[in-house]
Amino acid sequence: MRRFFYFLRRSKTISKEALINEEIRAKEVRLIDANGEQQGVVSIQEALQKAAEANLDLVNISPNAAPPVCRIMDYGKYRYDQQKKEKDAKKKQKTMEVKEIRLGIFTEEHDLETKAVLAAKFLAGGDKVKVSMRFRGREMGYVDKGKENMLKFFDVVKENGHIEKNPLLEGRNMTMVIAPKTEKEKEKEAKAAKKAAQAAESEKAQAAQQ
Repeated sequence: MRRFFYFLRRSKTISKEALINEEIRAKEVRLIDANGEQQGVVSIQEALQKAAEANLDLVNISPNAAPPVCRIMDYGKYRYDQQKKEKDAKKKQKTMEVKEIRLGIFTEEHDLETKAVLAAKFLAGGDKVKVSMRFRGREMGYVDKGKENMLKFFDVVKENGHIEKNPLLEGRNMTMVIAPKTEKEKEKEAKAAKKAAQAAESEKAQAAQQ
């Protein structure tokens, strides 16, 4: 009896995200015990009693089933572990930033490559890169040259990203946005590279046999 009152007291202090203990109104439930073993369909009174005897909680883990599936567990500990996992996952999530790289119309090859290495680092870190170029005075006559320079810049970093926004002239400013490659894109490229390598090996083997 003491255990039963202890169990009722615990039910009032646990999160309301799932129906637990006496909040469960079903007459019968499909019970899973604390070891994860199926106990079949039992009355709610029997399920509550088993949970109380174990000093644990009866948790409705599948309310839409008929009858609902309930499991005996320490729900307070379960919620703590879940919240800890969610907190750790949030810490690992990185907020994507937009890093800006400025190019000149006649940026020399060496400078362009140096800036491209920096951009590749940003992309590898999960950030977008905004490439900008300013046309002053008579430089407006070299818009095509500026666009060519931007695309040359992308050609150096394309292994790490894709063009999200093509070079676009707005007033005297031209911008291009490069986004980091998604995992799906990386996997697709890896498969394509593997397939190409296998095809090359096959051709080489056939040539050797001739």
